[in-house]
Amino acid sequence: MGIDFAVLKKADIEHLESFRRANRKAEELRLYLEQPDIQQKIRERHVLHASSAAIQEVILTKAVELGFEDEKKGLFANTKVPGLTPDYYCRISDTGILLEVERGKTTTNNMDLLDLWKCHICEQAAYLFLLVPQARPSANGRVLRHFQYVQKRLGVFFEPKNYVNVNAVHLFGY
Repeated sequence: MGIDFAVLKKADIEHLESFRRANRKAEELRLYLEQPDIQQKIRERHVLHASSAAIQEVILTKAVELGFEDEKKGLFANTKVPGLTPDYYCRISDTGILLEVERGKTTTNNMDLLDLWKCHICEQAAYLFLLVPQARPSANGRVLRHFQYVQKRLGVFFEPKNYVNVNAVHLFGY
């Protein structure tokens, strides 16, 4: 099936060292997710009523290898919501990357928007790696096309008139 991948970014950020580092890490993660055995593990876990934690288990080893810390605390200490934590965090250059894994509630509960908001208010991150299902069957038999929908609606924030203080979202569809 393969991994869908898109980079939603502000204009003219390619020169930033942090962007180049984020891109390298994203490419390593994408290549890892493309491996047949990893694809199989994801397929086995991406079933009706499964949790995002089941998908996180598949990527944990690679995330740690790439320098990510699980559930990093203290990143939101200077906000009015200091208890927030990302799924994973990695420091790069003068900023960092939040990595979030979504599954069932990606768009129905606006978790994709919550993840972008978390990155937006995090003083220590300017990049978001967001893993979402390409498609997910629902209990009523409908198939929700999360990757396409998330790409469309988060893309709005990377139009100059709508910029948030997130430099880029690297979007992975599993």
